[in-house]
Amino acid sequence: MKKLMTSEMVLKGHPDKICDQIADAILDDYLKHDCNAKVAIEVAISYKKVFILGEVSSTYSCDMETIARNVIKEIGYTKKEYGFTYDTVEVELNVNEQSKDISMGVEKEDMGAGDQGMMFGYATDETKEYMPLSYVLARNLAYQVEKVKKDHILPYLRPDGKMQVTVLYEDDVPVYVTDIVVSLQHDEIDIEKLRRDVKEKIIDVVIPKEYLREDTVYHINATGRFVIGGPVGDTGLTGRKIIVDTYGGFAHHGGGSFSGKDASKVDRTGAYFARFVAKNIVARGFAKRCEVALSYAIGVSHPTSIRIDTFHTETIPLEEIEAWVVEEFDFRPKQMIERLKLKEPIYQSLSYYGHFGKEGYTFEEIIKEGE
Repeated sequence: MKKLMTSEMVLKGHPDKICDQIADAILDDYLKHDCNAKVAIEVAISYKKVFILGEVSSTYSCDMETIARNVIKEIGYTKKEYGFTYDTVEVELNVNEQSKDISMGVEKEDMGAGDQGMMFGYATDETKEYMPLSYVLARNLAYQVEKVKKDHILPYLRPDGKMQVTVLYEDDVPVYVTDIVVSLQHDEIDIEKLRRDVKEKIIDVVIPKEYLREDTVYHINATGRFVIGGPVGDTGLTGRKIIVDTYGGFAHHGGGSFSGKDASKVDRTGAYFARFVAKNIVARGFAKRCEVALSYAIGVSHPTSIRIDTFHTETIPLEEIEAWVVEEFDFRPKQMIERLKLKEPIYQSLSYYGHFGKEGYTFEEIIKEGE
């Protein structure tokens, strides 16, 4: 059976991703000074303003405005011709203390979930990252865009941009890339030069030749001019790139976003732990693909449901996989946080280019036999 699967990625300078990075930078700052801080920050951004909203309970007082400006500066919004810069944008705060009605159910000895909800984790053996191929290729395009900007190879590129990769699958095996979409914000420049540069310096460097065909279609800045971008061209919001943040359309999503939320929020911790479980099921050779689904009730520690779907790729009976999961993993929030060390300030680096399939994070570790 043939099917087309598409995944996208956005650059750090995309308006929604600016918001995610600010929210997680604020969270990290709290955790550096108070690892027990309860943080739920949302950010909205427009061409004139950054709005920081939410609830926090902490012994520490965070300078949110300075953090927001520093994040925007690091992303690259430093030139007045962009129409939006870190030093001219207004920053407005509307942050309250977290509801004691919620903390009453969460802050108990057997920690309850910070909210109800559904979370999903996914893994596949089709790449070394245990992520879908189209997702990995889209992310690698984004990495290469950042490299050619940083190394001044294509100095005319501006902070905003998107990329998208479509892969043809036959019997769930990736065969080749049918379409590549790259749209990059730029200075005033000849569009044909940009298209040649992007093809040569970005796409040809990233996409392995074995996945390309003569009929692979390239859409490079397909509308032509893309000078106006970032928050001047579009409003940004936290949590609006949840498929970019996860598996590029290959798995279900419960709807809860990640950025700006401390680990007591199961939207985040449950999703990280579900990925941890799914990846280890695949890495152990129990299945070629796996999706782990969890659900929680607010204030209740044990999940209301756990479901494992191997898409008929299991190599041992599903009952044995389920028994191994029950023996190996504890899905209570406190235990998930402790096992994955989620009170540490790790989150800003997760807020761009996806949360999964990246090295150096506890939920990406593969458990060895006997551990």
